[in-house]
Amino acid sequence: MPDFRTDAITREAVEPHGAVGTVDAPRRGRWIDVWDPEDATFWEQTGQRVARRNLWPSIFAEFLGFSVWQLWSIVVVSLPAAGFGYSTDQLFWLVAVPSLVGATLRLPYTFAVPRFGGRNWTVVSALLLLIPTSGLAYFVTRPDTPFWLMALVAATAGFGGGNFASSMTNISFFYPERSKGAALGINAAGGNLGVAIVQLLVPLVIVAGAGLSLERAGLMWIPLIVISAALAWRLMDNLSGATSSFRTSIVAAKRAHTWVISFLYIGTFGSFIGFSAAFPLLIKTSFPDVPAVRIAFIGALVGSLARPLGGKLSDRLGGARITVAVFVVMGGGILAAIASLNAGSFWAFLASFVVLFIASGAGNGSTYRMIPAVFRSITGNDLPRARREAAACIGIASAIGAYGGFLVPRGFAMSTERYGSLVPALYTFCAFYAVCLVVTYLCYIRGPLGRERV
Repeated sequence: MPDFRTDAITREAVEPHGAVGTVDAPRRGRWIDVWDPEDATFWEQTGQRVARRNLWPSIFAEFLGFSVWQLWSIVVVSLPAAGFGYSTDQLFWLVAVPSLVGATLRLPYTFAVPRFGGRNWTVVSALLLLIPTSGLAYFVTRPDTPFWLMALVAATAGFGGGNFASSMTNISFFYPERSKGAALGINAAGGNLGVAIVQLLVPLVIVAGAGLSLERAGLMWIPLIVISAALAWRLMDNLSGATSSFRTSIVAAKRAHTWVISFLYIGTFGSFIGFSAAFPLLIKTSFPDVPAVRIAFIGALVGSLARPLGGKLSDRLGGARITVAVFVVMGGGILAAIASLNAGSFWAFLASFVVLFIASGAGNGSTYRMIPAVFRSITGNDLPRARREAAACIGIASAIGAYGGFLVPRGFAMSTERYGSLVPALYTFCAFYAVCLVVTYLCYIRGPLGRERV
């Protein structure tokens, strides 16, 4: 059996079926020049094994990216105890700024995969995480740091947010259409899980021994980042056929469906990452007597675990149907959270947000599963074209959706500052989910694509 990890593979290795994604000019290094996962024989004999070998290092790198991206969501809760005199609004800014930067970086990170190769960019993007972790470790020990400088340090955590787009784009090329939902769901869930792990481990690490050592919140990730880069360098591959040019992105950007899906992704992923970032502070400000740093991880944990479930259910039932159900549940979760705040019940508040996290996590998987199905339909089953445009849509949607990580915390901050309550912000989110539900139903269930079981 030929070794598909090397550049020695040529078109003749899989002729005569004319492999999808085959290139005529092999590149030196760890480039795979023939890749056709839609061919059943190729997939069973070689493709599945290679795809899995690339998937696991990608998951680990993305996990660390999310962990670093959301470091400030849990660090800010301890800043007052460490001597920092920032206001509540400023603390919400420190939570929101990494999401803003991460969302903005997702588009260039998407283009980095076809430009530099999935393996190569995974190594580079992993090593970039050393900047925010070392910066955090240095400045959290200096309570006299001005807010503008601390906000700049927090902004560098956005490097971790960009990793998601490049990782998902890369993995989407490795798997056949019939398995994309599960593969992308597992890949994304591994990253999303980083939010829960950082919120679980950081509070334990920074108080280990005597006193409060906030610098450990950054230092603890540095060895893992180095290991991740080494694993990607050793195990992963670049696909020559993984092309997503700027021209392709322009074509995808002209598709109305790209923007519809991006809008829906704000409702699913934007909610997940926004709630994850804000949840520790929400508990701290709404229920001051509750140890927020000890339980905040629960929401992100259940949301992360729900993502692959959403992908698998979508493979069976269709992503649009699952997405509609998700928005129904999220609307109910918001109304339950409002009722719990009015009643002053923390446990009801926690249960309501657990429902929101589960639904938004499943919605992340179902919305992403819709992308390849939609583009396969609108391109007339032209698979190479559909895969290129779908990859471009993934980059655009992941970037637009990630802005929810900025909008949600800022929405809570403005609601608290202006009305002294989270309730107005929650009502706004509920109305938004209702709009998302209607859009999904009209475009992908009742509309022409409904027959395609998108």
